[in-house]
Amino acid sequence: MTDAYLSLGSNIGQREAQLHTAIENLDTIDDIKVVTVSPIYETKPVGYVDQPDFLNVCVHIQTSLTPHQLLDACLEIEQRLHRVRKERWGPRTIDIDILLYGTSVVEDDRLSLPHPRMVERAFVMVPLNDIAPNVIEPRSKQRIQDLVQHDDSVVKYQ
Repeated sequence: MTDAYLSLGSNIGQREAQLHTAIENLDTIDDIKVVTVSPIYETKPVGYVDQPDFLNVCVHIQTSLTPHQLLDACLEIEQRLHRVRKERWGPRTIDIDILLYGTSVVEDDRLSLPHPRMVERAFVMVPLNDIAPNVIEPRSKQRIQDLVQHDDSVVKYQ
């Protein structure tokens, strides 16, 4: 089993319920075990900003799926939860990104691991730091807690 870390976000519909449903869907896949879930954070949108705020969470899983099989599983859950891809960084019922897959570095037309923009995004790094502060990011060889930059726009939800 490989330790992997995912980032989930939702900003339309029943945001919190959709996060929980996506996590439950992940945990029902035979080759995935949900280990830890971070607290939920509410964050402002990035990129396309004229949209509702997001709820974000990070999840530590263990999986025997390959990185590409895990990507397919995440995309299938997004579809099941009615994810529509109209515009880049646009509103979504659910977004599931693979942040880290063990110590793997993958670069192809379908997948980039570690996630190429994760370190720039407080809405990813703050919840990831909650569950994986000592995990090493494979490109920089630094611990998550040394890479995270806290941001006042990332606020614990409830």
